[in-house]
Amino acid sequence: MKWFTCFLVLVSGCFCNSEKQLTPPQDHELATAWADMTNYITKTTPANTPTFASRCFGYIGLAMYESIVPGYPAYQSVASQLNGLDSMPLANKDSAYNWPLSLNASQAEILRLIYVQTGDANKRKIDSLENYFRERYSASLKDQQLISRSEMFGRAVARRIFEWSVSDGGHRGYLFNFDKSLKFEERPGCWKPALYSQSFSHHPLHPKWGNNRAFLAVNASMEAPDFISYDTTPGSAYYNQFMEVYNTERGLTQEQKEIAIWWGDDPDETPTPPGHSFYLASLVIREKKPDLVHCAETYARLGMAVSDAYRNCWKWKYQFFSERPNTFITEHIDQQWHSFWPDPPFPAFPSGHAIQAAATATVLTTLYGNDFAFTDSLHAKRPRDEQRDADFKVRHYNNFWQAAEETARSRFYGGIHTNQDNNKGLEKGKEIGENINKLSWHKSTAK
Repeated sequence: MKWFTCFLVLVSGCFCNSEKQLTPPQDHELATAWADMTNYITKTTPANTPTFASRCFGYIGLAMYESIVPGYPAYQSVASQLNGLDSMPLANKDSAYNWPLSLNASQAEILRLIYVQTGDANKRKIDSLENYFRERYSASLKDQQLISRSEMFGRAVARRIFEWSVSDGGHRGYLFNFDKSLKFEERPGCWKPALYSQSFSHHPLHPKWGNNRAFLAVNASMEAPDFISYDTTPGSAYYNQFMEVYNTERGLTQEQKEIAIWWGDDPDETPTPPGHSFYLASLVIREKKPDLVHCAETYARLGMAVSDAYRNCWKWKYQFFSERPNTFITEHIDQQWHSFWPDPPFPAFPSGHAIQAAATATVLTTLYGNDFAFTDSLHAKRPRDEQRDADFKVRHYNNFWQAAEETARSRFYGGIHTNQDNNKGLEKGKEIGENINKLSWHKSTAK
């Protein structure tokens, strides 16, 4: 994570005495620094999963936005539009606030609360980043009460959002990643643990995650995607889904291998798929350099979109409890076959990569347009994957949807998802992102 290591060197104190370092940063520098810290904590906290991480991004992004929105007359809080968040701390209309300091305090507080299980070294990094920005902003301020009032408001917002999070069903979800007591009815076409798997567990991940509270009630009530009926007859629609996987995997090109490993985003080595999406948001923010509230709105929309995407995805995964190619192909097509990428420990339909990538593309396209070209360098410094004979090569995209569609295809190239899994994931992720976009973020659009 070179993108974050360089920043850690900066805040370690080697330049703290220079006059330049005591000047306030640009808005986008503050916001993306905290997004980088969030990804770093996500990557380096043990027992993390894409499901739990997605939830964290939702609350962290929301805290960033709500901690500053009273300072921007054209914007409004979205708290009352969310699922069960009935009140938020109110700023004193007769008092002045420094909103960057409020954001700074809110991000440090929500990270400490929501990642309470992270190590002491990570907690010190959070403290150091908070102190670093406090010093830079405070150097130009003479009013200590203003500083204190701004930070107190940011922390109060973070604590309120955290209190709300505790009741959502996913609080401290890392303590129950795999429930060994649950029994599932075996039937033709159901999920089974594969021999070639990412996990030693023979129990599926977070089987109750789909019961969690969604950020938006409308997302929680969405209809399930259509699913092709089980049929082992050669030439049937169901059978052909797996034949496509089988035929493609046997002739993967070098670029297809590179795509498959680039979007793997395993929690043990990366900030997870939703963290990859947070990274993409930071790319566009660093390029566009919007004001602070637009930065915060970006992370709030994105965080809640990927959180609801994973919540719904897991609901449907356990509704359909569908098999992966490693099960169907070895039973009905080729006993010796195994996928290019190891199976994740949960059912297939729909694809989590696809649904969260589509939610991300929907949010970012609405905010920044459909013609934003970018280069994704998140994994540029990772060592070559010798087992799969592929390098981590940076990827270039002409727009966010191109990246989302490639994210979905990467799981097809990996041999762990059918096109049905991916296509329905993209479809539902777009719907989830559109619902997030329909919130009344700006006073001119209030209903």
